Amino acid sequence: MAGEAAREQNRGRNFAIQLAFILVAAGGVFSFVQAAKNDQMRALCSATCALAPAYAGRNRTAPDFALPDMDGNTVSLSSFRGKTVVLNFWASWCDPCREEMPSLARLAMMLKKRKDVVLVTVSVDEEKTAITDTLTALFAADDELKDKLRPGEIPFLVLHDPEMKVVRDGYGTTKYPETWILDKDGFIRSRFDGARDWSGALALDAINAATRDPGCLADIVQGKPQGKYARLCDGE
Repeated sequence: MAGEAAREQNRGRNFAIQLAFILVAAGGVFSFVQAAKNDQMRALCSATCALAPAYAGRNRTAPDFALPDMDGNTVSLSSFRGKTVVLNFWASWCDPCREEMPSLARLAMMLKKRKDVVLVTVSVDEEKTAITDTLTALFAADDELKDKLRPGEIPFLVLHDPEMKVVRDGYGTTKYPETWILDKDGFIRSRFDGARDWSGALALDAINAATRDPGCLADIVQGKPQGKYARLCDGE
């Protein structure tokens, strides 16, 4: 009986050792998976955070609107549902807007063959001729664009809001340029105040993050990361 008791004790000890080993291994796997998940989440936010948005989130829907394009056809924001929308507000008399426009043209050409992203610009100019004349001159003066665009060609959609019923009254924009990235369901993912280089890798990565689910989880309010996922903008 003493021998049987010893064997039972050994079996119990071996079981405890095996259980401890399993728990340690499981903990290691969990830590590895969690670290990989955190790295992935941080990667989805890195470009957006680097571009310094005034706002980033995922719980506010963009106000729908309908505006005429340059040919007088009415275009609604909701008609792009199912696509990520890069929405830019600008004016021909705004110097930072003029500086930014060639990069938006390059972005439009990069997105030309994609079915999941669309670039929409809204001008608050009073006259359509100011829009076309400004863009034509800007693109013709750009060494790269003048060789890729036909004279007078505008590679992105331009909508006209001279009374600012959408830009000012609907979106609260008073300073230009301002760019919003909206996901396929119409949620505002980020808002950028002031000009950016939209033809650069960072901008394209930020746009691509909005096409993915869940995308960047970091909340940014008045330019500062906040809340549970603020650390995703740490850059570590």
